[in-house]
Amino acid sequence: MMLKKVLGTAVAGVLMASMVGCSGETEETESNTQAAAEPQGETWRYAHEEFEGDVQDVFAMKFKEYIEDNSAHTLEVYRFGELGESDDIMEQTQQGILQFVNQSPGFTGSLIPEAQIFFIPYLLPVEDDKIIEFFKTSEAINEMFPELYAEQGLELLRMYPEGEMVVTADEPVRTPADFDGKKIRTMTNPLLSETYEAFGATPTPLPWGEVYGALQTNIIQGQENPIFWIESGGLYEVSPNLIFTGHGQFTTAMMANQDFYEGLSAEDKELVQSAADYAFNHITEYVQGLSEEKLQAILDASDEVTVTRLTEEERQAFMDRAPQVEDKFIEMTGESGQELLQQFKEDLQEVNAAE
Repeated sequence: MMLKKVLGTAVAGVLMASMVGCSGETEETESNTQAAAEPQGETWRYAHEEFEGDVQDVFAMKFKEYIEDNSAHTLEVYRFGELGESDDIMEQTQQGILQFVNQSPGFTGSLIPEAQIFFIPYLLPVEDDKIIEFFKTSEAINEMFPELYAEQGLELLRMYPEGEMVVTADEPVRTPADFDGKKIRTMTNPLLSETYEAFGATPTPLPWGEVYGALQTNIIQGQENPIFWIESGGLYEVSPNLIFTGHGQFTTAMMANQDFYEGLSAEDKELVQSAADYAFNHITEYVQGLSEEKLQAILDASDEVTVTRLTEEERQAFMDRAPQVEDKFIEMTGESGQELLQQFKEDLQEVNAAE
């Protein structure tokens, strides 16, 4: 009901704008002539999964800045919850209600099984410089993924990293045995569930809006997210033990409704691509050092928080369980997934060789 109400308000706003535009027909002829000579912009809508000031929001606002500074178009940005949750905004994008959406492969995996590759543990580096170079240069990211998204009516504009995944729990965790009996919240992503089963936990899919309360009432005993989201969502208040396992990076993707994109003029296509590049270049600078900054903010805010960083030996115990997740990924995705995984590994080898 709330989603319909919000959407109704947005549609009403569009209709009101149209009515205001029509009233201009009664203005003086000279004013009409002058207005007709001015560029006529459109209003585009863009939704993402995070709060104001979070990484996806920073990206969206830079995209908006470029669009509005370089055209007569206007971009409306909707944040988490304003049009529903992740599944809702993806559905609205596919229907053409939204022109742009930013969604993690954690949710897109239901549409594009190959997108679950980001949840194979210990596949991606967690160091800022390495992961950013990978996203800039990877053939898998920049050539193979756009084709997969296009099959679902989506124009992939940019993929980018948001930060190392950090686990929070009701007590410190150092071994897979420490996860025994713990329900860990996951996104609705089969491969992520496979990862936590491999780690020894009980994966428990939950929508984001239920996570804080579920941690508070001990329905679940932990979850994973990049540190900035743990800070902005206040998760450390109800799940104060932070565990840096080094198992992955949170990745997201910004895309457009493909019918909308294909219907743009050549000039507007170039505008959109340039805006995405502009936002990407900004965000890859912005995320460097962000995790350390947000971790310090958490430590300043709470005396109850503990920080556990696994040693190499401790991490190896988790890494030894990663191959079964990789096997599951190939089972889920078949030949296309196997080709993608092979390209990922080749791209990562090039990044590591460039050190």
